[in-house]
Amino acid sequence: MSNLPVLIVGAGPQGLAAAAHVLERGLEPIVLERGETAGSAVAEWGHVRLFSAWPELVDAAAARLLESTGWRFPAHGYPTGAEWVSEYLQPLAEALGDRVRYGSEVTSVTRRGRDKLVESGRAEQPFVVRVRGIAGEEFRIEGQAVIDASGTWSTPGPAGGDGVPAIGERAAAERISYRIPDDVDALAGQHVVVVGAGHSATHAVLRLSALVRQEPTTRVTWVLRRAAAGGVFGGGAADDLPERAVLGGKARRAVQSGRVALETGFRVSEIRVDVDGATVVADDGRELTDVARVFALTGFRPDASILSELRIALDPALEAVAGIAADIDPNLHSCGSVGATGAAELAQPEAGLFIVGAKSYGRAPTFLALTGYEQVRSVVAHLAGDDEAAARTELVLPDTGVCGGAGDFDAPAGGGCCAPPALIQIGRAPAGASI
Repeated sequence: MSNLPVLIVGAGPQGLAAAAHVLERGLEPIVLERGETAGSAVAEWGHVRLFSAWPELVDAAAARLLESTGWRFPAHGYPTGAEWVSEYLQPLAEALGDRVRYGSEVTSVTRRGRDKLVESGRAEQPFVVRVRGIAGEEFRIEGQAVIDASGTWSTPGPAGGDGVPAIGERAAAERISYRIPDDVDALAGQHVVVVGAGHSATHAVLRLSALVRQEPTTRVTWVLRRAAAGGVFGGGAADDLPERAVLGGKARRAVQSGRVALETGFRVSEIRVDVDGATVVADDGRELTDVARVFALTGFRPDASILSELRIALDPALEAVAGIAADIDPNLHSCGSVGATGAAELAQPEAGLFIVGAKSYGRAPTFLALTGYEQVRSVVAHLAGDDEAAARTELVLPDTGVCGGAGDFDAPAGGGCCAPPALIQIGRAPAGASI
């Protein structure tokens, strides 16, 4: 199979970086991208500014390939998603040329002539990737290995606190968004609810908090499932990514000022809609009424359906690659960052298959671009037979300064190795209040 290409699913940051490494190793990559452009998922949140600086957003092999075309490393700073695409991802895809195939939706990955059950001669058979084109036509491509970098963007989590859509959530679809808002001016003077505790929810809260400054009759309620705010405001000075710390600090001040009301221990069980708006109901009976819009930003989850006829090992709770689950589980690790992962940890029972990028983390919320770049560097070194490079760790991830999951989910205050969070007084800000 050595003459066959390495097939890469997804032309996002990790997929394109993987292709650059494959090419640099003397192998031939083919990148299959469902969208019409490189970084199509990133483009959907192009209005959001990243808390990672340019040096943390460019893969080393990708930079070497780009520099051979005359590309210049972007000036230091913090790009938006749109700038990440236009100044790095799209030029990288262009440097890879027709190895990147757009409008190519992968519908399945299998072994030639073998379903999941058959063991005999399995490892000697090439992978077969079935693809659906723009016009609906289907075709097959064979490869010596498959790197699944398809991400999790298309499968956001629901508002429901039980992990499934709340009663009425689907019926209320016109009032619910699962994406970070861009222009929120149309919501002025209305009641808006944000559900979620991660960085996406924080971005949404800050945009809406700014709207409250412009139009004080706007009401913003931030709903957290946990009983304590804890790490939702980040690690502050202990965070090795300063802009991530700034993001959390701004969110804390938005709550303390009263521009944003915080509801903790609120697990959405029902969403009712009538002529006056929506009512969001918690499983303990609390209600948020007259809601014009709900932003459900509860994270993402992987879709492994294209791999259903391959032998894969995923953690039963995180749905992450089993070999890395214990190191990234937010229920287990406490202060500090997670470690870098490579080919050994990402290996699957199906030899030659690797799940990388955000999809490898499943539902875990701690993924950074740097993590994915180190993953693909190690994986491609392994595929090229360079076991020494594959085993080597070339990345130390930045510390978050946050206790991950150390406290009880239902406890009113977080526990574990970090100092307890400061008490936050909830209430609306007086007229003209500012931070």
